[in-house]
This record gives sequence, C-alpha cells and structure tokens, in this order.
Amino acid sequence: MQELEQQTITTIKKVAPAVVSIVISKLMPAVHQLPLNPAFKTPGDFPIPLPEEPLGNFHPVANGSGHKVKVGGGSGFIVTADGLILTNKHVVYETDADYMVITNDEKEYPAKVLSRDPINDVAILKIEAQNLPTVTLGDSHTIELGQSAFAIGNALGLFSNTVSKGIISGLGRKISAALGSGGQIENLRHVIQTDVAINQGNSGGPLVNLTGEVIGINTAIIFGAQNIGFALPINWAKTDLEDLIRTGRIIRPYIGLRYITLTKDMQERYALPVDYGALVLKDHVPGSQAVVPGSPADKAGVKENDIILEINGTKLTEKVELADVVEQCEVGDQISLVIQRDGKAINATTTLQERA
Repeated sequence: MQELEQQTITTIKKVAPAVVSIVISKLMPAVHQLPLNPAFKTPGDFPIPLPEEPLGNFHPVANGSGHKVKVGGGSGFIVTADGLILTNKHVVYETDADYMVITNDEKEYPAKVLSRDPINDVAILKIEAQNLPTVTLGDSHTIELGQSAFAIGNALGLFSNTVSKGIISGLGRKISAALGSGGQIENLRHVIQTDVAINQGNSGGPLVNLTGEVIGINTAIIFGAQNIGFALPINWAKTDLEDLIRTGRIIRPYIGLRYITLTKDMQERYALPVDYGALVLKDHVPGSQAVVPGSPADKAGVKENDIILEINGTKLTEKVELADVVEQCEVGDQISLVIQRDGKAINATTTLQERA
C-alpha cells in the first residue's frame, strides 16, 4: 500500500506542472452592466455573476464599448514545450470569446485556438512561451477495464490542479454532449467511462494512468448520477496533433450523410429488411438533410431511407459503425458502398472529401 501511495504521489508530481486552467471571457455591452441580483448566473461551465458584483460601494467600470466578463472556464494540458495545449472543443467552442491560460506557476498567457476537431470534442490552443513542462501521451488502445486512473483539472473553475482517483469502469461508450450555450449536440463514440470524480471545470484536463501517461481527456459527466464520467481516448488527440503539426489544420474525411445504426431490436420493431447497416435518415432538427447536396454521398447516389450495408467490404454493425470506417480512410480515398434500396442491393463508389 505504501508503494502504491508513493507511486500515486510521484505520478501527480510528474503531470500536475503541465496542467493549465483556461479562463473564458466575453465583451458584454455596457447596457448590460447594471447592478444585478447576485443570484443571476451565466451559462458557463461554472456559475459567475454577470457582470461582476459590486465591491462595497464600488462598481465595475464600463468603457464605451462594453466590459469583459469571465463567463466560464475549463482545463487543459501542455503537450509541447513551446506552448501547444490540448483541451476539449466545448471548452473553447465560442469563436467570439477570449481565452486566457493560467499555468501551474500562476503565470497568465493569452491563448489562441489553432484548431477545433470537426468530429471529436478536441481542440488545440497555443500560448507564446518556451521551456514549458509537458505531459507524456500514452496509448488509449492499451487501456484495461479496472485499471487505476487520475483526473487533474480546474475543478468548478475555482480550484486549480484538483486531483481525483478511481478506475476505468467502462470502455467503448456512446454519449451525446453539449457544445457551448447554443444547444448544439455532439455524438461521441468509443469514449472511456470512469468513476473518477470529474467536476465542472475539469473538462479538457488529463486522465492519467499510474505511470503518469495521459490516456484520455476528461470531457463529460452525467448530472444526477453517482461517479459516472467520460473521457476521450488520447489517441484521437494524438492524430489531431500530428495533422496540425504536419499541415497546420486538423484533417478529417467527410461523406456527407446522417444515419442511424440498425440493430436486431430495431428490425423487429419497425419490420426492417435487415438487422445491421446504416439507415440514411435526417434528424429532427429543422432544415436538416439526410444527404448533403454535393457531398460524396450525394455523388454516389445515396438517398434518404437507403440502408448502407457495407463500406469497402466491411459490414456495418453496432460495433463497427459507418463513421468508424470512414474515419479510418484518408481524404481523397475512393470507397465502395453496398446499398439496400427497395429490397435490392446497389453497388456504388465515391471519393471522400475533407470535412470543413
């Protein structure tokens, strides 16, 4: 037990210096800078009065254009000594906000968002600094159910470098998570479930194994649940980093359709012809389209209510979804599709484009 405790302490000392807090600020119009009830809260990751509360008889000074107000916060971790930082996309989702990074030694740096992953909840920031402490990125393919894990982050946006410990309690989960305050939802697949205590403000911080390697990015919690949190596998972010360093942007292949993965239960409930494949179907958002005009799917002749059975000879199932197969391809790859329409099998090909 003493050896395990010492290993835990050593791991935290190794990783914590590279964990940062991310502060989100917005310029609020002067007309909004009237005294407000202190109970008024903003929709950020943690509640902060808007605008700042009066200090005795003194009130925040407004300039002609407005006043910058702190509206949220999250966590991140430094991956290169010259200031590249990984975090969640939902932490830095607002394009009209300013971002400030506070390092472990309490230095503050303006941060620029270099890229946001168009598919996964990953973003890469840059601060102008040198000789920064960095983390070691592990391999999320080797994660085992039941292994120990630590979360480090800016809990509640108030307590930097808060550490919590638990185990990996599930693998390959599917969740839906909110992106910012506009109601946008992102569907995430193959995420890591953990019972490590993750609080608001921990988003974007590292999930670490016993040897001090980052194996995930803490990203979501289920409100009302007991000890259920989720982290993105670090291998996704490693791919994003490689793209950014090589090309200056994150590159993802794009097919241009919406779908539902079919199951045995769905086949029985809706009298479907098959119990596998991707049913091409628009969602319930007004104006949504099952097949995006001009997309690779559209050029392949895919139509709403088609069922895509295979891509490149790979059968599409609950465990191997359409998006999984597409993400293994490169932009510019030609792919073959087997489509079922009106009881007939149709073969088609198309070329994947880069996702905007």
